[in-house]
Amino acid sequence: MTQKQIEHPKVVSQPEWVEARKQLLKKEKELTKLRDVLAQERRDLPWVKVDKNYVFDAPGGKKSLAELFDGRSQLIVYHFMFGPEWKEGCPSCSFLMDHTDGTLVHLAQRDVSFLAVSRAPFAKIEEFKKRMGWRFNWVSSFANDFNRDFHVSFTKEELAKGKVEYNFSMTEFPSEEAPGVSVFYKNKNGDIFHTYSSYARGTEVGVGTYAYLDLVPKGRDEDGLPFSMAWLRHHDRYADGRLADANRPYWPSFPTDIANAAGK
Repeated sequence: MTQKQIEHPKVVSQPEWVEARKQLLKKEKELTKLRDVLAQERRDLPWVKVDKNYVFDAPGGKKSLAELFDGRSQLIVYHFMFGPEWKEGCPSCSFLMDHTDGTLVHLAQRDVSFLAVSRAPFAKIEEFKKRMGWRFNWVSSFANDFNRDFHVSFTKEELAKGKVEYNFSMTEFPSEEAPGVSVFYKNKNGDIFHTYSSYARGTEVGVGTYAYLDLVPKGRDEDGLPFSMAWLRHHDRYADGRLADANRPYWPSFPTDIANAAGK
């Protein structure tokens, strides 16, 4: 896949660079302070009690949502795009999950458990997880309504209508599965509450690669691609670009010539 070339937009002396950098630093500090304010507002959101008894296919057998907290009071769920009929998980979701395992031990020290949930059958999830070499907990919601209740799975009939309920509005979406992250809290009585959900680019908080790419001169270098993440592959497929699902159900469709050029 071709990548853009850039020229230095402006070359200056070191003192001039430092002055320009100080001006940008002021804005970066403003953003940092605003991020702290937003984080507190996020924590201050009202909660919704989860009354439905969700049961998942998990390592060791069937497990309730309460059991997935693994003895902690806070649970982060990543809604991983992996449909029941797909041969492999979404490359974009896999990109995010590549950043996850290293956080698990640290999250546990702050009373937080993490897991991924997909509608794919558990055996298929386990096979793909082994291929990718991941350690995080990943369960199947194939037999319950969890994905639909949190608006990350849609029927073909819903998609045919043109818009589905996603990211807190009615919007067009190209796949039967969608990404997202949801947070839950369990109190001493065992009551479970939904405290937060975020979708679409709201999941980027877990992508360290993008944070680094935003620092370099070329940035994410995604301009001109058919969609922003078209360059992504599973980490074991960058050499050949191969995707197991010929119809790419996890990505927007785009012209065959572009697909061929991208190695799909």
